[in-house]
Amino acid sequence: MTATATAAEVSKNFGAYQDEAVREPVIITKNGRPRTVLMAYEDFMRLSKRDRQVQLTAALSEDEIVAVEQSEMAEGHEHLNAEPDPHAAD
Repeated sequence: MTATATAAEVSKNFGAYQDEAVREPVIITKNGRPRTVLMAYEDFMRLSKRDRQVQLTAALSEDEIVAVEQSEMAEGHEHLNAEPDPHAAD
């Protein structure tokens, strides 16, 4: 379970909450609403690596477009070529 603390509590006892954050994230609230999260550095790095960037195709160079056009899907991912069933969520 994730710990929750007010900003004032964290300010007064930062060391204790820092230790807690190594074990599990600490949600820090302000005016009763979640505002920030204190977490272990390793967790932050793991989540950062999963961050994905979105680019407009119009921003790609000609060389990048050619590279995309010539790319091939790795073996075992052929199922990703299937069109989604628009009625599957019904």
